[in-house]
Amino acid sequence: MVSESEDSRRTGPRTRGRPRNADADAAILSATRDLLAERGWADLTIAEVAARAGVAKTTLYRRWPGKADLVVDAMAELFSHLEVLDRGSMLQDALATVGQYVELLQLPETQAALLALSAEADRDASLRAKVIDKVIDPQRHLVYEAWERACARGEVEGETDIDLIFDMICGTLVHRILIKGQPVDQEYLTRFVSVVLAGLAQLRLTGGI
Repeated sequence: MVSESEDSRRTGPRTRGRPRNADADAAILSATRDLLAERGWADLTIAEVAARAGVAKTTLYRRWPGKADLVVDAMAELFSHLEVLDRGSMLQDALATVGQYVELLQLPETQAALLALSAEADRDASLRAKVIDKVIDPQRHLVYEAWERACARGEVEGETDIDLIFDMICGTLVHRILIKGQPVDQEYLTRFVSVVLAGLAQLRLTGGI
C-alpha cells in the first residue's frame, strides 16, 4: 500500500497544495476501470477503488471531488491511447483508426462509464464541460489529423467539416454499441467507413463541404 507520507514525498518539494504521484494516479485510474467493468457505475465506490489501488481514501478525495470526476479521468486516460494509424490510404487508415475506437466502446468499463456520465452530465453543466474537454475533444483532434494526412498524400484537398465527420462516426457507433447493444464486426465497420468516405466524396463534388 502507498502510505500518505510516501505518496506526498515522491514528487519532491511542494509548490501549491500536495504534489501528485503519477504511480498512484495510474493505479487509481486502472482500479476505477476494473471496478466499472466488474460492478458497473451504481456499485462503484471511492472506498473500493482506494482499496483496489492500494491507497488511502483521502488520496482520492484530495484529487477527485467525486465519483464522476474520477470516472471522467479514467476514461480520458483510456481514450488517450487512440491514435491515427498509417496504413497507406485514407480508407485503410480510417478502418484501422475507427477500429481502435470500436474496441474501446465495446469494453464493459467504457459502456458503464459513458452511459452513466451522459446521464449525470445532463444535470451538471460543469461535468459535461469536463467530458467534452477531456474525452471528446481529444478524439475530435484525431479526425483533423487523419484529414491532414490524407491531404498530404493527395487523396483529398482543401478544408472539410471535421465536426460533421466526427459526429457521424461517434454518433453512429455510440448508438449501435451503447444504445442498441449490437456489436460492430469487421464487415459492419468496412461498410460504415466506406459509406462515410463515399458521402464525403459526393459532398465535395457537389460543393457541400
